[in-house]
Amino acid sequence: MTDIATRHDWTRAEVSALFALPFNELLYRAHTVHREHHDPNAVQVSTLLSIKTGGCPEDCAYCPQAARYDTGVQAQKLMTVAAVLERAQAAKDAGASRFCMGAAWRGPKDRDIPKVAEIVRAVKGLGLETCATLGLLGDGHAQALKDAGLDYYNHNIDTAPEFYGEIIHTREYQDRLGTLNQVRDAGLKTCCGGIVGMGETREQRAGLLQALANLPEHPQSVPINQLVPVAGTPLGDTEPLDPFEFVRAIAVARILMPQSIVRLSAGRQQMDDAVQALCFFAGAGSIFHGEKLLTTGNPDVEADRALFRRLDLHPMEMDAHPGTVHADIIQPEAGGCGQGCGCSVAA
Repeated sequence: MTDIATRHDWTRAEVSALFALPFNELLYRAHTVHREHHDPNAVQVSTLLSIKTGGCPEDCAYCPQAARYDTGVQAQKLMTVAAVLERAQAAKDAGASRFCMGAAWRGPKDRDIPKVAEIVRAVKGLGLETCATLGLLGDGHAQALKDAGLDYYNHNIDTAPEFYGEIIHTREYQDRLGTLNQVRDAGLKTCCGGIVGMGETREQRAGLLQALANLPEHPQSVPINQLVPVAGTPLGDTEPLDPFEFVRAIAVARILMPQSIVRLSAGRQQMDDAVQALCFFAGAGSIFHGEKLLTTGNPDVEADRALFRRLDLHPMEMDAHPGTVHADIIQPEAGGCGQGCGCSVAA
């Protein structure tokens, strides 16, 4: 399979057929696509800071920041500009080029936007690329954030449309699509993916990736997260997904969205180095790097650097892909959902 055209009309049957390919055949096809559009030895590396933690009114079944679940996450107020700038400057000093900020809201209120815009403007003033995940956006919010200097907005669809109601009841699937429309209309780059391993079937995993691939514009970044079960949440006792099934999801995402950067996101702490290597071969070209991914664990910086050395990987250069940069990482602030899900509380 070579010279894959960019499509937005994938059928469920086509996506399911990709999942059903023999494992080695699927990886071969995915890696072929990856090599045609990306440097197979380069990985985009990002960091993430929770600028407002806990107390979220949503009921996302995977999320430790939901106020209704007893997970030990304490609600905190929005960080001050000075506090965020201190973290952002430390990130830049450590080599970061993109700084991602998440807030535990269902969505920002009108009064919150000027405060976040001030933070974005200040971080942008340091010469960093900016990304935010704030939940559902209201009228004019995306444009105001773009005017402040925001480059990317993260907002995931989480799962297949038909499985969505099993995971979240406090917002509709269409609400997420509406925010994505606002983000695109404002000219912001999109970061949009989902979570696998929440008890869905393979057919429903195919539905998630079909929905992403058939968006009006493929997201520039597609985070594929493996559920990190957190005690106190409804999914806290969920059985782990077979790691090779996760690799299949990475590979299918790569084939469906050939020019997007597929991010190996939450759940890496539960993966051994061999599984991560398979993910990179299958088309993962980005990771979050640091001791924590908000409230859940993540391989630490030195372990990632050692893995990169063993696999002959290197951080993606700034001009290696439109709108992408490489970044070395500081340890993120504690707090946040940790699923990398792009709900109102993670990126």
